[in-house]
Amino acid sequence: MKAYIFPGQGAQFVGMGKELYDSSAEAKALFDKANEVLGFNITNTMFAGTDEELKQTKVTQPAIFLHSVILATNIEDFKPNMVAGHSLGEFSSLVANGTLSFEDGLSLVSKRALAMQKACEANPSTMAAILGLEDKVVEEICNNIDEVVVAANYNCPGQLVISGSNKGIEIACEQLKEAGAKRALPLNVGGAFHSPLMESARVELEEAINHVTFNEPICPVYQNYTARPTSNADEIKENLIAQLTAPVRWTQTVENMIADGASSFTEVGPGKVLQGLVKKVSREMETMSA
Repeated sequence: MKAYIFPGQGAQFVGMGKELYDSSAEAKALFDKANEVLGFNITNTMFAGTDEELKQTKVTQPAIFLHSVILATNIEDFKPNMVAGHSLGEFSSLVANGTLSFEDGLSLVSKRALAMQKACEANPSTMAAILGLEDKVVEEICNNIDEVVVAANYNCPGQLVISGSNKGIEIACEQLKEAGAKRALPLNVGGAFHSPLMESARVELEEAINHVTFNEPICPVYQNYTARPTSNADEIKENLIAQLTAPVRWTQTVENMIADGASSFTEVGPGKVLQGLVKKVSREMETMSA
């Protein structure tokens, strides 16, 4: 069974999508449509902007979404049996499987990015990558810190990203290194994504999502919130709203896709980060079953 996976924020690079724009009339039309929907020329920043310009959340998220979705339209015989996306990538996956239209998906991504940027400015916060500790150890330490600090991205065995207040992350990194973490790396991000500090953004996104039509998809989507497959439009909508303040369960998502028969994973978008995470999850599963 073919699984298609879509990356999230952090995979961007200047020049992304330019080759598609130049080589495909269909891709060019979608990029031009995106400029209209967004109300600014995002293609200029994607193709020839600076790294700093592209790193702005309000630009980064629509840019990655566009690259992923338009790339999917240019894959010959694109017939997914299952899809999933990491954080922002979930929106790309929902356009790819027909749940959302291109325009609605892009509009939601743009509103999500702006709402998240506002939440970050209101609550200065950050994230950190924790390497080499079991998930339950990271969770227990975070739970005992008297600050907002939570598990945010379960990326693969031994790699978990935490999210929270600046002070909470600083304390957590110190305690996690003492507990045996190989590394505790603060990340250069705008704020505490997938944490309670994104509640104001979640409220804004919920209102936007409730004004959009969600269609019956052509194949199941494995969502971040549950890590389980669904084809129910109402359930997809609820999970998408919850995603903003809940952790990305990528390890569990990949495990479930493999258990359900995924025989190949194709990453659609800039970079190959998810491909590497899938390999690590797969190897861990093989080790556990040996």
